[in-house]
Amino acid sequence: MLQAPAQSTEGSRTPAVSDTMAQPKGTVVLAYSGGLDTSCILVWLKEQGYDVIAYLANIGQKEDFEAARKKALALGAKKVYIEDVSREFVESFIWPAVQANALYEDRYLLGTALARPCIARGLVGIAQQERAAYIAHGATGKGNDQVRFELSCYALCPKIKVVAPWRLPEFYQRFPGRRELMDYAKKHGIPVPVTPQTPWSMDENLMHISYEAGILENPKNQAPPGLYTKTCDPAKSPDTPDVLEIEFERGVPVKVTNTGDGATRSSALELFVYLNDIAGKHGVGRIDIVENRFVGMKSRGFWHSPECEFLRECIGRSQESVVGTVRLSVFKGHVYILGRESPRSLYNEELVSMNVQGDYEPADATGFININSLRLKEYHRLQSKVTVKQDE
Repeated sequence: MLQAPAQSTEGSRTPAVSDTMAQPKGTVVLAYSGGLDTSCILVWLKEQGYDVIAYLANIGQKEDFEAARKKALALGAKKVYIEDVSREFVESFIWPAVQANALYEDRYLLGTALARPCIARGLVGIAQQERAAYIAHGATGKGNDQVRFELSCYALCPKIKVVAPWRLPEFYQRFPGRRELMDYAKKHGIPVPVTPQTPWSMDENLMHISYEAGILENPKNQAPPGLYTKTCDPAKSPDTPDVLEIEFERGVPVKVTNTGDGATRSSALELFVYLNDIAGKHGVGRIDIVENRFVGMKSRGFWHSPECEFLRECIGRSQESVVGTVRLSVFKGHVYILGRESPRSLYNEELVSMNVQGDYEPADATGFININSLRLKEYHRLQSKVTVKQDE
């Protein structure tokens, strides 16, 4: 797997962090995003006596990574690793999901769920490289991400220890809401890109961008239009569709051709980004859902687990003969299939044709129908006996 090496920058302690520190506890690798939560957690971990190494995975989000690096160092991170895992994300996580036609509750393409084990793999790699005994994350104690991160980390490195501040009473009692985090950030000179008036919690990667918190916690409220940064409003999208031909091998796209302008893409990452750009241009991909959380509060299965490895192996075998081309139209918030062909298709035009009998003998259907109706006739006979007995 081709992957850009993680870039490390060492830093030193700065006045932004409190001088009142606990006893040294060792080194922790923090899954760092540069946002409110993980910035405050970085400073808090130092207050608890940890040497903090910040790990930031480039997974396709629009981010000023150099600014994030400087911010983490200014807040007291001992080192900062920034690792580009975009190609790995597509090839090792998104494509297997495409092969499986993976959808959560028939709608959600699992953008966050697929990204977390990819990030966790990088997180554990840095922890092992740095001989760190701990990893930390900013996932809440109510959501799914804590499960995704930690089970992935334990599967990859069983001896690793996890610091999850949002499950520690000394942390969540001190910060019962985002306003308290904002006050803490202000006190410690932590710059954050949110205000109490628009406290959106955002997750972005190559596959999607999602929001929660604020007025979105009331499912009656409509999402503000400005949140849709990856897709055009379908009502304002182009009046001419893009017609694409997507070639598949082993169940994954290997080439896309725009029949209009002749543009082609064939590498996994470039192909995926191009398809997202075309879809976003036409307003395809917007959903609004109320998710079910793993802890039981209104995705199941874990990437780095025996059952998921078994499932991916089975799906991979099932996709070996999935090869061919699909022609489709992307237009006004929808994708329309225009045609498909495959050299290994089981479809036989002559066999299914209403105009050609082929090798099929229509009279054989009589026995087939009689056999399948047997259970229905028996069920009716049994129900009739029960009804008669109840009437007696």
